[in-house]
Parts: sequence; structure tokens; C-alpha cells
Amino acid sequence: MVEALPSQMSGIYLTRHGGPEALKWREDIPVPQPGRGEVLVRVLAAGVNNTDINTRVGWYSSEVTGATEEGGDDVEAGGWAGALQFPRIQGGDLCGRVVAHGPGTGRLAIGRRVICPINQPRPTADNPVGFEALGSEFDGAFAQYCVVREEDLYDVTDAPLTDIELAAIPCAFGTAAGLLHRAGVEADQNVLITGASGGVGLAAVQLAALRGARVTGVSSPSKADIVLEEGATDILSRDQVPPEGIYHVVIDLVAGPAWPALIDALRPGGHYATAGAIAGPIVEADLRRIYLRDITIHGCTFQPPDVFSALVERILAGQVRPRVSQTYDLRDIAAAQEEFVAKRGAGKIVLLPPDLATE
Repeated sequence: MVEALPSQMSGIYLTRHGGPEALKWREDIPVPQPGRGEVLVRVLAAGVNNTDINTRVGWYSSEVTGATEEGGDDVEAGGWAGALQFPRIQGGDLCGRVVAHGPGTGRLAIGRRVICPINQPRPTADNPVGFEALGSEFDGAFAQYCVVREEDLYDVTDAPLTDIELAAIPCAFGTAAGLLHRAGVEADQNVLITGASGGVGLAAVQLAALRGARVTGVSSPSKADIVLEEGATDILSRDQVPPEGIYHVVIDLVAGPAWPALIDALRPGGHYATAGAIAGPIVEADLRRIYLRDITIHGCTFQPPDVFSALVERILAGQVRPRVSQTYDLRDIAAAQEEFVAKRGAGKIVLLPPDLATE
């Protein structure tokens, strides 16, 4: 049954780079119209991620050198691809339902439940790793509706997960899947994962364990049991220096001052893969420790469609399940992001549009 669509919707505008005060709740946002190849999606739930906060504060600008969540009101090019167009509706973690088709679409029927990767591949001859980020280069899921290319959406109607659980998957599990893919994680390898109690970290632990790897997670003692439950076999505390020459792969989401020890922890010929730097992006390297031991370094943001497609197959097969710590009404996004930054719990925080939050 096709639902009657309103002309206006509620949602959150990011009006500029800055603190939570840069986020404005609005109830008069025009409902976007799908163009050729696009569909209109009714947002059912939207996850909270580091990238939302990093984009809000302008952390992606080279002007910013501190830990994640640091930025400034005067940053000009603080988005994934540089300067953002304001106002912008953020939200890269989408679980929604198809409610309208644009010209040239129809693969996904009205009513199908869908998710998509946050970084949607747009490779070109000049940039084979080109992408557009949902909620950064174009409006995302922090509103009642959003428009997405049909080719970027995956049907998860039959997944054995709730809308809230599905909204916790795209960024965390998609990023983790990309990291493991690029680093070539295989069964019986020793894998070290930093930030293992966070959204991407927990997903990486779970997916690496599914591949048959032996996983060591770096975590605070208070969250160690949760990391072990997700599939890790060993835990290192954040202040421990990892043993040298042990790991085939290091999956790093933290960086910062501890970075040199992560390189030393790799076996000769090992692989280091990163998709985050929550302790700071500027690191000190001894290149001899890299080239004399044939270490390969992977920056992991772009991923080919088959990586997310394989993740969706695992979702449909019931092989992955995210850990959700809390849900918030979308109007309470500032409180949700404050709780996210505090990192008091393990697992994802998910936002719900007001009409769904009260159901």
C-alpha cells in the first residue's frame, strides 16, 4: 500500500561547523523528491557515529590536528570531501522503507526495508576510490525522509533483525568489513583490533572471529567482557604495549601516541589497516620499522560494492547482530551525541524519528 506523502518533514539541520548548538530541529523541511535513478526512503531508524560528530565539528579539515571530536567554528573545509553545503541533514546510518520511486527505478518495490553503505562508491578513471558520503555530500537519515540512489540500496526486508538493529550496522559493520577485506584477514591469523569496544571495533571483532581469526581486542577493563563475548580471545588494556612481532594484521581505529607500538606489533610482512584516529591523526613513524619489515599500510574508506553485498548476505543469514546500547528520539540528538562521546557503554546509539520513537 502506497502511503500518502507530506510536503514537509521534521529533521535536524546542521547549520555550520561547531558544537551541538549548530544542530537545529526543524519541522518545515521540504520532503525531497527522488530524481532519475533515485528512490525516496522513509527513515525508520538512524545510528549515531563518530563521523557525524567529526563532520559537525569540522575534524576532517587538515587544520585540525587533535583527537576526534576536536574542531572549531572557523573551520572551512571540515567535511569528507572538503567544504560542506549548509544546511546539511547528517546521518550516514540508515534503515528505512522505500516509499516512492524516481524515474528509471523499480527494482525495489514500495514497502521494502533497506539499508546502504555510508560511503557510496563513485569510482572514476581519475579517482578509482571515489565515493559520496551519505549525510555529508548529500542529505542523510537525520530526518523523516531521505533520497538515495536505488543502486546503492540493499533489501533487508527478510533480515532477522529489528529496524533499530539494522540502523546500527551500515557504518560500523560496513567499515569493519572494509578493513578486514583490505587487510586480507584469514583464518588462523593473529589480529589486533584497537578501540575494540566501540561500534566499528566490536563489529571488526565479530567479523574477524567469523573468518576464523584469533582476535586480541584493546579495551578498557570495564568493557573487556563484552569484547570477549563478541569473539575476541584475548584482551589488552589501553595502557598496555602490545607484544612485538606477533600479529599478522592490526586493525586500528585509535592512532595517536601509541601508533609506533602498533607497527612494531606486526610480524614481518604484516598488514596495518586504519579507518579512524580517535586519539589523534598525527603520528610519529620510524620508516625503517615499516620498509625493512615489508609492512603494508592500508587507508580504508572506499570499498567496492561486493564488500557490502557480502555483509548483507551475512545479515540475511543471521550471522551478525549489532549491540545497541541506547535509543533516543531524534529531537534529542545533542544528548545522544553527548552520551556517544562519553563512551560509558559499549555498542551503538540509535535515533528514532519522533513519530516512531513514541510507538
